[in-house]
Amino acid sequence: MRLSAPLIVLLAGLSLLGCSRSSSPAGTAAKILNFGNGTEPEEIDPHIVTGVTENNIITSLFEGLVNYHPSGEGVSPGVAETWETSPDGLTWTFHLRSTARWSNGEPLTAADFLRSYQRILTPTMTAKYAGNLFHVVGAEDFNTGKLTDFSATGFSAPDPHTLVMRLKHPVPYLLELLKHYSWFPVHLPTIEKFGPADRKGNTWTRPGNLVGNGPFQLQSWLPNQKITVTRSPTYWNAAAVKLDGIAFFAVDSVDAEERMFRAGQLDVTSSIPTSKIAEYQKNSPDLIRIDPYYGTYFFRLNVTRPPLDDPRVRRALALAIDRDGIINTILRAGQTPAYNLTPAYAGFSPDTSLKPDLAEARRLLAEAGFPEGKGLRRLELLYNTSEAHKQIAEAIQQMWRTNLGVDISLRNEEWKVYLDSQQTLNFDISRSAWIGDYPNPETFLDLLISGGGNNNTGYANPEYDRLLAEALATSDATARNALHQQMENLIVRDVPVIPLYFYKRVFLINPRVKNWVPNILDNRAWQHIDLDAPSGGQPKN
Repeated sequence: MRLSAPLIVLLAGLSLLGCSRSSSPAGTAAKILNFGNGTEPEEIDPHIVTGVTENNIITSLFEGLVNYHPSGEGVSPGVAETWETSPDGLTWTFHLRSTARWSNGEPLTAADFLRSYQRILTPTMTAKYAGNLFHVVGAEDFNTGKLTDFSATGFSAPDPHTLVMRLKHPVPYLLELLKHYSWFPVHLPTIEKFGPADRKGNTWTRPGNLVGNGPFQLQSWLPNQKITVTRSPTYWNAAAVKLDGIAFFAVDSVDAEERMFRAGQLDVTSSIPTSKIAEYQKNSPDLIRIDPYYGTYFFRLNVTRPPLDDPRVRRALALAIDRDGIINTILRAGQTPAYNLTPAYAGFSPDTSLKPDLAEARRLLAEAGFPEGKGLRRLELLYNTSEAHKQIAEAIQQMWRTNLGVDISLRNEEWKVYLDSQQTLNFDISRSAWIGDYPNPETFLDLLISGGGNNNTGYANPEYDRLLAEALATSDATARNALHQQMENLIVRDVPVIPLYFYKRVFLINPRVKNWVPNILDNRAWQHIDLDAPSGGQPKN
């Protein structure tokens, strides 16, 4: 999942002064969670988006077959009340609860899931996450146009409350994958009311139009300000929903977000200025959290543009970066240097490395015909608007200039424009990040599949594609991880991306927010979140 909000901690110039307690915390009139959600979302259509910001909102409005477990690990039943799989792991049968309803009161049936899966796989949708469904028989062929009859895929509905999936190969982590919004049902009659169902730009996601099936309903959308959702009376488990609503605030500036927290306008932030981490840890340790996070911050390289079409140039750039310096001087929250793409987790710990080696970097650049950077055109580094991204870009700009003689210009763009620039390969080098969609290495390795919806580098390697396909078809974890390692070896050899660091989730949270448990993907079922009555609030200067 593309990281859209500045969830890393940002460098700021203000320092935390002596703290007193505010007597007016957020959400006193009702249980309204005020959440700092980073940038303005691109959209809230589950079949279009790819970002963390969008995910937070979508998971409040929609629900899939399974949901996030309140403990932070594993799954709990969602629309599917129970499920079972065949002995060979190839056929999964989900039994939908009869009480599942859309927010307009209509029953939610297995046919809704079939139509939703057909929509995301329809070629004209160009859905970036269509590949998540390719485990199912015929899904990829339907998405590429080789198969035109959706009923010939492995999706079927024997009756209104039974959904069957036939897989091409066993997928041990299928239930974890099903938590992702690409598998969520959407209400096709509503979508068709406002335009073609298989095209982007449909206004069905606007207030007054959207019909969902999650614990909350869309109430309002003030662009670049906030999106508000309220408790849904038609949700199958409405009685268990604890919050009356959630306000998702679009706040690009980490300094502004921290000020809003101190003023009682936010209960949870997306980040925190790094200059204030030590003071919060010392003076208000109950307000700061640093949690594990399954994500990587990296640069995409446009391998279709000279001189970045030469792997020697790409590798030289990767070997000339001091990642520890960035972590120690800019981030300062215990992040880990990334010398490969996939974070160590779920039994996989890559041993391939792009550790700094200035002598080798200079040798490679000279071998490519650019000794000490001479003759190399000025490259451009794209980043989405954020003070942290700017500081990291400036630091690496200086490293490349000093270490290699390579001149880099910087270009920042607002989130939606930046996404379009990445998708159309309108860049040389692009700041990027990825948070795992499920706890398995393939959620990262799939980023570089040839022609993949989230590739955005121009990289295409048939051997890499073959290894990924073989890994997906391999049920033995040890054998599968050996294939993952071979893919990491190719990434380090070809360098279509430059990994920089592995994330930590660093944020501020009011102690009155309850059940906010750490989990490696930082995803949660919003219906489990609760708020205590006001008891003093946030620190205030």
